[in-house]
Amino acid sequence: MSDFPALVVLAAGMGSRYGGLKQMDPMGPHGETVLDYSVFDAIRAGFSKIIFVIREDFAEEFQKNVGDKFSDLVEIAYAFQSPTDLPEGYHLPPGRDKPWGTAHAVRAARHELNRPFSVINADDFYGSDAYRQAASFLTPTPANHNRAQYALVGYHLVRTLSDHGAVNRGICQTANGLLQGVQEVVDISRKSEKEIEGRALDGSACLIEEDVIVSMNLWCFPLSFLHEIETHFTRFLDEMGPELKSECYIPTIVDDLIKAGTVNCHVLETNSSWFGVTYPDDKPHVVESIQALVDAGYYPSPLV
Repeated sequence: MSDFPALVVLAAGMGSRYGGLKQMDPMGPHGETVLDYSVFDAIRAGFSKIIFVIREDFAEEFQKNVGDKFSDLVEIAYAFQSPTDLPEGYHLPPGRDKPWGTAHAVRAARHELNRPFSVINADDFYGSDAYRQAASFLTPTPANHNRAQYALVGYHLVRTLSDHGAVNRGICQTANGLLQGVQEVVDISRKSEKEIEGRALDGSACLIEEDVIVSMNLWCFPLSFLHEIETHFTRFLDEMGPELKSECYIPTIVDDLIKAGTVNCHVLETNSSWFGVTYPDDKPHVVESIQALVDAGYYPSPLV
């Protein structure tokens, strides 16, 4: 087992609102993708293995355009997320053709994982400080804990909004640097210069503070989290499996474990800028922001 962590990149999804495979859309001055910058940042932060969770139908294109760029710099592996990849004794319900959510995506990487790991979305720009914090948290240190130690890299909500439409975010409740729970809030947008509004899952409107910490799905886990995924995913299939659009999410598992008192989930606040391409009109902002970082010397150009 390596002393340096792995990075699991969730790249199997298509951008339904964006209208295409945005993981491969060029954003940098030499055609770099957002994912290229994520892998670059992870490598220089100390991650030793990159595992791309993708779909088999675009594996060849993905490997050629993304993975092969970094194969001389770090260990690269691929895992395929398929709706039929289920625990023994379970079968795909008739009529279902979609995968089972982010927890299922991480589970797809189980055969390539043998060390602590972080999880990211392929289409989010997290910034170099986020990867340094994640790598530092996952680097082995003498432990004296009765609970497993997880971490979430958190961002201030105001840094994650889109000017071109509403977004969904996991609003974090924290105390003494630890995550107490995550509430999914949807349709978040700025209503005025001073007000940000969203909807709770019960449909009720809620005002949200600009500086509240939100989850952008950058997590840090020990290898034992794979066992928790298997346990929770099996339970999920028993309870929700027949529902054709049901999904098993990472935050739901973490939230259950926090409430059960079996884990501590640390919140690592980052000063990195987050960029995301939720809507096509978000792309110019991301392109300009990356160019500014290149001009300031944070990244070489071309990247690799």
